[in-house]
Amino acid sequence: MRDDPHDVQTLSTDDMTVYEAVAYLAVDDRVAETADVARVAALPEEAVRRSLAVLAEKGWIEPRGGAHVLGPHDWSVER
Repeated sequence: MRDDPHDVQTLSTDDMTVYEAVAYLAVDDRVAETADVARVAALPEEAVRRSLAVLAEKGWIEPRGGAHVLGPHDWSVER
């Protein structure tokens, strides 16, 4: 069986928290800078950096100019 990188069960609790913080920031069309994600997620910046790397590698988020945005998804973010 092949691993699906978009399987939520492959993510740690920190990864999910960081993803939710990036999505929260996306509501205002903001890119997610590490410091903002750390503040929203209430996690240390080092943990956020690790999770951002994991999420980018799996395609959940995309790097954009030193920050991150949501990767391709099939749901919308409502204001």
